[in-house]
Amino acid sequence: MTFGRFWPAFFLIGLAACGPGGFSTSDDAVFAPSVDPRGEAVDQLTVGHRLMAAGEYELALSSFSLAAAEQGLTPEVLMSLGSANLALGRLNQAEDLLRRATKDAPDTPDGWNNLGVVLIEKGETAEAAQVFRRAFALDNGESVAIRDNLRLALAKLENSQYTAETEQQYKLVRRGNSDFLIRPTQS
Repeated sequence: MTFGRFWPAFFLIGLAACGPGGFSTSDDAVFAPSVDPRGEAVDQLTVGHRLMAAGEYELALSSFSLAAAEQGLTPEVLMSLGSANLALGRLNQAEDLLRRATKDAPDTPDGWNNLGVVLIEKGETAEAAQVFRRAFALDNGESVAIRDNLRLALAKLENSQYTAETEQQYKLVRRGNSDFLIRPTQS
């Protein structure tokens, strides 16, 4: 009997014995927990908002897509999908989704604010100013973020001779679950 024929079998048995529990199961299992069939499903919108807060925009987009499959394309789901696309820099997709959300729920200031952010990022300052005005009116002027975005859009509209250097001095800052603010960067 030669060792050459059986060396793969000995090798695999040796590897199995190298695990933390040897040939038996380990008590300190690092495996995923089992599924409880009686458990309640987690709301994917909530999961998505938590992922957005953690800066995990791709995962949040996946979670919002699952919410769309479960709940349909409600205005809240559309706004969440648009916000995630905005955070990922996908401005055209974000604009389409946010326009649909504001059409379906025209009284939501956050949707109008995020649409304004998309428009100002795309360089459509005049329309962005109108959208921010609408968001400001719907919010009764209570949101500082919307007020600051409106001020920036109006200032940019009045002084339309921005140079490329001036335009790069602004950055997008996420506040809350789906609220964005345009801030000047500190030089």
